[in-house]
Amino acid sequence: MLDELPEKSEITITVQLSDEEMAVYENLRREAIATLENGESTPMQTLAELTKLRQAACNVRLIDDKLRLESSKLSTLLSMVNNLIGNGHRALVFSQFTSHLALVREALDAAHIEYLYLDGSCMAREREKLVESFQTGTMPLFLISLKAGGTGLNLTAADYVFHLDPWWNPAIEDQASDRTYRIGQTRPVTIYRLIAQQTIEEKIVRLHSTKKSLADSLLAGTNSSHKLTKEEILQLL
Repeated sequence: MLDELPEKSEITITVQLSDEEMAVYENLRREAIATLENGESTPMQTLAELTKLRQAACNVRLIDDKLRLESSKLSTLLSMVNNLIGNGHRALVFSQFTSHLALVREALDAAHIEYLYLDGSCMAREREKLVESFQTGTMPLFLISLKAGGTGLNLTAADYVFHLDPWWNPAIEDQASDRTYRIGQTRPVTIYRLIAQQTIEEKIVRLHSTKKSLADSLLAGTNSSHKLTKEEILQLL
């Protein structure tokens, strides 16, 4: 059946953070190393430190809302979205952080760009209405939290997908992307992954090619054989 589908392209967009953004990120990185090097770190402590770095790579306002620095990643997204909409395309926009999607929504509202929004708090009936609205309407963007969009959605009205931040397990990203790449899709599909240069995001993407299941087990504190060692965690930083 997949032979019947049009072409699918996956493209990584490397985003260069500003000097100010990198200064914030570097300060957090040094703090994380100091925290993890001093004594035995619990899975929850590790998760907290890594999450702060991943959020800083997206938008420093996720770390401190008083830091009113322009987000390089958000600027990149808005530029690409404007171009796509101008050429008659429609897109799904995924992030694992609903707080990140909130900042994207704020920017889209300011730019007068329409969108639909779905996260895990939506009830089943509301979820169905949103999907139907996107499939049968003309709304250019559908913002979806990664976990809410992993399975059960048919969104073939879109022909572009944006992943705003890399997830530990690439299979979850693939499931989200496939909401539009399924039977009924008639146009080529392009999947963009926005990765902040010189950050933990690059390290996560690199690990995708060597370890397919990472922090889902590691950071949950389970006894999986795929746990990252302390040395591997520090290498991520």
